[in-house]
Amino acid sequence: MTGSVLAPLAARYTTWLTLPPGDTAASEEDPTLVWVMPLVLRLERGDRSARSEILAAAATASLLVCLDPRAERDGAWRGPLHNWISGRIRKVARRARGSHWRAVQQLPGVTVTVGAAEVRALVPTRVADTPREVSRLQISGGVAAVDERPTVPPGVPSLLVNPALDMSLGKTAAQVGHATMTLAAMLDDGALRSWAAADYGCAVRDATDDEWRQLAPGDDPAGAWRERGVVAVRDAGFTEVDPGTITVLGVWEPN
Repeated sequence: MTGSVLAPLAARYTTWLTLPPGDTAASEEDPTLVWVMPLVLRLERGDRSARSEILAAAATASLLVCLDPRAERDGAWRGPLHNWISGRIRKVARRARGSHWRAVQQLPGVTVTVGAAEVRALVPTRVADTPREVSRLQISGGVAAVDERPTVPPGVPSLLVNPALDMSLGKTAAQVGHATMTLAAMLDDGALRSWAAADYGCAVRDATDDEWRQLAPGDDPAGAWRERGVVAVRDAGFTEVDPGTITVLGVWEPN
């Protein structure tokens, strides 16, 4: 991933995972300087799209913004993405329906459909510059249909949600988006091409307690990646969980 907009994420991954929780804690920041990626979940009235499909769409959409040709050097999206990824990687999930959903399609970003679920990830902006089409949307607490643990199609990673947490749909959508970005940042070019052949899909499900104990990287994130193909998302504690909490594991199992 040398030269990729995701390179700063790969460079600091293992360091971030081994910092004391206090060093990862969210801090008060000037909103004119904070960059955030808006995630917009399409939740029409009465729609109960499967939770796993909504989360998979959010995870893939987050990554595709970063891998879009416009994110390459000299591309129109490169500057905003670089500013965002070089700092704390914050996402805010909102929900939309009807005309509000159609309005956000006009903003720079990528929409992904998985089953009946649709999510649009937008190019990051400063919080103070959030477009009106986005700021008027409710922060997503959203309700989704609980579904069975999805099977993992060949060629795509599993994203395992921490079974000890009770995160909202929107919070979880942001966390699985962090996971796909981290996986892509850590993969070599050959593995990334293999994932691209599967349209950067993924399978999201709640981990079992046994899976979490076996796969969580503990104090050796570099070894967990090298030996088991596991990355971890560690939250800064802006919302819902304590600083330093591991929220999602990304598991890459090559064919």
